[in-house]
Amino acid sequence: MQTLTVDIASTFVDDASALLTGFGRALLRFAMGPIDRIANAYDIAGVLAERRATFRMWRANRGRARHEGRRIGLLGRLSPFRRLAHLT
Repeated sequence: MQTLTVDIASTFVDDASALLTGFGRALLRFAMGPIDRIANAYDIAGVLAERRATFRMWRANRGRARHEGRRIGLLGRLSPFRRLAHLT
């Protein structure tokens, strides 16, 4: 009986975390939309396309690291600078 209670509680926490993450991403996308449109308008050399490809490769490697057991904390997921990590 106790394990059922723990499972329900952990499921609730996981769902709440996913909901907050989704709201955070939606809010960030809404806030960064005008900046992204301006950046795309002024991207003459194609630097943004190269940056997006690098970010996709970095994200794929991060997903592999997650499967290996490493986790990214809540602050790392909600950080507005997380997309700049490939620059460091």
